[in-house]
Amino acid sequence: MNRRLEEFAEIGSSGPRRIFSELCFCILTAGFRADRCIEIQNRLGDRFMDAGLTDLEAGLKSLGHRFYRVRAGYIVEARKIAPRLPEIIRLPEPRARTWLVSNVKGLGMKEASHFLRNTGRLGVAVVDRHILRILGSLGLPCGSYTEAEESVFLIAEKLGMAPGELDLYLWYLETGKVLK
Repeated sequence: MNRRLEEFAEIGSSGPRRIFSELCFCILTAGFRADRCIEIQNRLGDRFMDAGLTDLEAGLKSLGHRFYRVRAGYIVEARKIAPRLPEIIRLPEPRARTWLVSNVKGLGMKEASHFLRNTGRLGVAVVDRHILRILGSLGLPCGSYTEAEESVFLIAEKLGMAPGELDLYLWYLETGKVLK
């Protein structure tokens, strides 16, 4: 787990291409399995920045992504902000997340939080169905994303952990896997 968090910090301190590849991974994960997106990122990651739309669509389709056309379009459109990503991820996490949600098609609160966590920014939580299930079983509020995230913040504070670290641990407890 700690090694994975170190890897996230390494991504966040790398250059725009690697950070953009991680953004693309998070764009791809909405409504699709993370393990398959890791495979896609490993196979196409170098092409996210340069491949034409048709080529990117074909690559995503050949690797079995359900939403290959839409996601390829989001990736191509996101290229315009790629040079700014190192600057954006260094903003305070809530501000960075708000900027990402407002400026990157295909990113909602969860995906933007996922991207920030995967670039070493641990001040937000990735609230997915696994985390919601755990919060619900504990009787904690989880009606909206921000309400559920606030529950994660409270638990994290009591445990002396960062919210992004806790969500990764909770995800592991629920799935038995440490992905990203």
